[in-house]
Order: sequence, then structure tokens, then C-alpha cells
Amino acid sequence: MAETAPTVTGDWLPPESPLDMPVQDLRDGGLARRHLASTPRGMAWRRATVLGGAALLTLVATYQIWWVLRGDGIDMLEGVLLALFVALFAWIALSFVSTVAGFILVVGGYPNRLDIQDEGPLPVLSTRTALLMPTYNEDPHRLLAGLQAIHESVAATGQLAQFDFFVLSDTTRMQVAQEEAQAFRELRARLGERLFYRRRTQNTERKAGNIADWVRRFGGAYPQMLILDADSLMTGDTIVRLASAMERHQDVALIQTLPMIVNGRTLFARMQQFAGRVYGPVLAYGVAWWHGAESNYWGHNAIIRTAAFAAHAGLPELRGGKPFAGTVLSHDFVEAALLRRGGWALHMVPGLGGSYEEGPPSLSDMLVRDRRWCQGNLQHGAVLPTRGLHWISRMHLLIGIGHYFTAPMWAMLMLIGLAIPLQQAGFSLHQVHLDGFTPSTYWRGGSPERFLWVFYFTMGVLLAPKVMGCLATMLQPATRRLCGGALRIALGAVLETGLAALMAPVTMYVQSRGVAEVLAGKDSGWETQRRDDGSVPLSSLVRRYGGLGVFGALVGTLAYFVSPALAAWMSPVVLGMVLAIPVNVLTASPAIGQRLRQWGLLRIPEEIDPPPVLARAIELRTQRAPGIPSAGASSTMAVTGGL
Repeated sequence: MAETAPTVTGDWLPPESPLDMPVQDLRDGGLARRHLASTPRGMAWRRATVLGGAALLTLVATYQIWWVLRGDGIDMLEGVLLALFVALFAWIALSFVSTVAGFILVVGGYPNRLDIQDEGPLPVLSTRTALLMPTYNEDPHRLLAGLQAIHESVAATGQLAQFDFFVLSDTTRMQVAQEEAQAFRELRARLGERLFYRRRTQNTERKAGNIADWVRRFGGAYPQMLILDADSLMTGDTIVRLASAMERHQDVALIQTLPMIVNGRTLFARMQQFAGRVYGPVLAYGVAWWHGAESNYWGHNAIIRTAAFAAHAGLPELRGGKPFAGTVLSHDFVEAALLRRGGWALHMVPGLGGSYEEGPPSLSDMLVRDRRWCQGNLQHGAVLPTRGLHWISRMHLLIGIGHYFTAPMWAMLMLIGLAIPLQQAGFSLHQVHLDGFTPSTYWRGGSPERFLWVFYFTMGVLLAPKVMGCLATMLQPATRRLCGGALRIALGAVLETGLAALMAPVTMYVQSRGVAEVLAGKDSGWETQRRDDGSVPLSSLVRRYGGLGVFGALVGTLAYFVSPALAAWMSPVVLGMVLAIPVNVLTASPAIGQRLRQWGLLRIPEEIDPPPVLARAIELRTQRAPGIPSAGASSTMAVTGGL
């Protein structure tokens, strides 16, 4: 068993109930059980339908683009373009086919898996569950306001005696730690003795080590543990139903909910929560349908069988060169894969409501977090060869890795798609101006109908999941009304898609740079996330995106000198780069976000009819005296000021 990090215990911990959690060997082992009792029927057919459908669409599109390229034979540059197109189209085709399945299930009223009822009488529990809320330099008042709201919601079910609440602190800043302890002392005085607090003095293995330390010290007393994030909110009803499902299904080790993003104030945050609320369910239902008992784990808002986790999810230090070696950063995917290897089922129940989280307030905040995820997901390359993993678990790891390689691949596809026509048109330093030149003219030259067909087909496959999400939302009368009606849903989708397209070049640049940095050995660090304020000093934005804006302006100018038509053709990408700083400022604005809310755009049901747990958390967070920032808030501002 790995050595447990020292902790600061205080007087706020229950008696220890140790549970052995051995570190797993990735080079030895086998899949314990191929068939599980809770596996839905027809999984082979479902997976063949989704993967086969994606492969068929990719084959059709590949044939068409091959026909366009084949005229004078396919040279090396065209071969690279074709390979990139196949990989990227297969990526979006898989999402498209999954979403089609999800759309059918949402519109058809498909019941939740594991017989979990979203409403009706609550089951009576017979086992104890621990709710674990890890924290790392978070605003203590904000954190514990959310925990109090959850505690009160669980108490309202009448089954509070079956639950204990743990704050697992990895806080490193002494001022935040002192405020954290004082805030917890006050919370415990208000709510009673079912709340516990533990702070580690060494952050061994980061969040995964924080949870593992709790399992090894206290896990023996709790058959289930429900993992929360610092910004998580869950209703008592949902928590009780999840615990009951774990009691009834003895082969299940993990049940993952679909948390809805809420509390967005800035324009960017409201975009994220609208996209999650409108597009998210159809995609989640689709992947849950064909993932079956091999679903994935997202690290929070999920309930886990403690003994199974202890027996199979002890993470080793990865070998190799940095930054791949060392602590597993994106631990959740790996823990899910190891649980399935150990013979346990993992399920996602996207239709179960009452699960919430908060999104980043700005594009810059999202990209800071995304940089850490980039390193964690690329690190999974060292986990892929693990012996005994289920092939769906390997797919989860591959999809996580592929998500970050798609950014540089899209960039390469666009550059090669521009370079080939320029080369054929005779562009050189001696022949810069090409009157009337656009790449589309070249690509349409061989077979205009096929080229246009490929373009429209690709755009249709890319955008169809958003259209299906909007339609599914509109077909649910209550949800449609709370989202502002069909017209506002459609306008919100157009606005979100347009802004996302404008931000896409920035995201592509940052993700591509992140991949290069990871491959070069640069570590991402472990920074505190911001929860509310999306503002970033202009100096930080200039340092972060100024070079990209200048580069975009130079590219646009050069394109204009080559041909005004080429500049117009490249304008979507050029504008995204040139406007990187203004777009960051505008989308991080709470004022613009609130104005759109007043107009009913990017609206979600939780804004109009907030669940009691959400309303209570907001009420508790506003009770801090005006003008008195917490240590957590001030330290977070200091960290992110130097993005």
C-alpha cells in the first residue's frame, strides 16, 4: 500500500476505518469479467450501429474528396491532406452518429438506466454514504455555502442519518487555510456533527491522492462515496436515488450523472451553460446508449462503490520522460478503466436531474484549465498499453488524447488546403500577386459538384448535433418555455455558434501550443480555478494573445496583397486572431451576459425556475458582508492575474 501523506486532523474527524488500496500494476493483469449483470441488452448491435455508421459516413466522404484530388495523381502534400481529412471527418462522424441515437432516445422518452426513477417516492436506504468535497485554495465561504445547501437538501429527504459530509482540503496558502478552518467550525456549529474536515500538509498525487488518502483512512465505514467538486451542487433526492441504485445493483462500481452548468453571469459562462443544457443531453444519451456498462468517469458528481475503488483504482506513478511521467493528472479516465478491468460496471444516467456544476467565467479561464487537461489526456498515452483493459475503456483514453490533437490537425488541414492551390497557381516571392485567386476556385476546378457536396456534407455533420439539440429542446414543452421559446432557442444557438466560431482560432492556437509544450516537456502546474469573476487585466491579455493578434493582422495583410478575394476567404480565421483580445474582454463581461438574460437569450430553465438547492446556495453565498473579500477570493485573483 502506498504511503499516506501527513495530514492536519484537528478534532473534526470520525474514528478511522482503514481500507487497503493497493497501487495497480499496469503491466500485469487481465479483464476480470467480460459480461456484467447490469449490461443492457444488445450492446454488440448498438456499438456496431454507431461505429459502423461513423465508418460508413467517413468512407463516403473520403471517396468524394479522393475523387477531387485524383486528377493528376495524388502527390505527398495531397496525401497528407487526405489523411488529415479522413481522421478529422471520422472524429466528427462518431459524434454525429452518437447524437442521432441520443436524439431518438430523448424525443422518445427513453427511461433511465438501472431503473433509477427521476421522480416519485424516495427509496429507503440501508447503507451509509460519504459525500466528499475536495478543495484546493478555494474561497472557503463560497465552497461551504454550496456544501450547506447540499446538506440541507439531503436533510429534507428525511435520510440524513445515512450520510456523512467530508471537506478534504489540499489548500496550500496559509491565509486561505485559516479562513477555511474558521468557516468550517462555524458551519459545523450550525449543522451538527455529521460534517468532517481534513487538511493534508503534503498534496501527494493532487486530487487523486486526496481521495485515496480518505479511502485508506476512512473508507471501510462507507459502502459508497459520492465525489463532489468545489463548484458542485446536487439535490438530496438525486443523492438518495443514486445511493439506492448502488444498493440494488451489486455489480456496479460507479454511476455518473450529467451535471448541468449553472450560475453563469458572464457572456462566456452563459454560452457554456446554454450549450450544455441544449446540446448536451442528446450527446450524453447517445454515448450512454452504446457505452453501456463501460461508461466513463468525469471526476465529480458521481457515486462510487468504495470497496471496488479501493481494490482496483490505486494509481501508480507513470514512467518515462516528463511531463508524461509522474502523477496521473487526468485520473478519472484511468480510474474508470481500472474499475472496469477489475470486473465492475460503470454507468452514466444522463436523464437523472438534480446534478449541477459551474463553468469557467471567461475564455482565458477555460484555456488555463484546458492546458492542464491537455497534459493529463496526452499522459494517457502511457496508460493505453495497460494489460486487461476493456476495449471501450481504451477508446475513452484514445478519445481524450485525440481531442487535443484535433486542434493542430485542423490547423494543418487548413494550411495544406491553402498551400496546394498557391503552389499550383505559381505563388512565389517573385510572383506575390495572384489576381482573383481563392483556394475554393482551385478546389472546385476539378469537380465543382463533388467539392461543394463534400463541403456541405462536412458542415452538416459538424453542425447537426447542435440542430438536434435545439429540436429536442423545442419538442419538450416545459423546457422550451423555460428556455424562452423556440425562437429564442434558435437565436441563442446562432449566437453561441457564431461566437464559438470567432473564438475557434484562439482555442486552436492555444491547444496546438499546449500540445507542443507537453511534447517538449513543459509542465502545466496546478492552479486554482476562478468561479465568478471573468475579468483579466488587459496587460495579461496582451501578453497572452497580443502576438496572435499581430500574427493575424500580418497574415490578413499578406493575403490581401496576394489577392483581395483570398483575404475575404481567410477572413473568419484572420478576424478570430485579430480580435482575440476584444473578444476575450467582451465575452468575460457580466454586464453583457445580464443584458442577454434580460432579453431571454442563452437562457436555461434553472435561471427561471431554480431548484431549491441552487437558490439556497446563491442565498448563502451572498450573505458575506459587502466589500470584504475572502482570502480564497483574493489569492485566486492574484494567481490568475498573471495568466
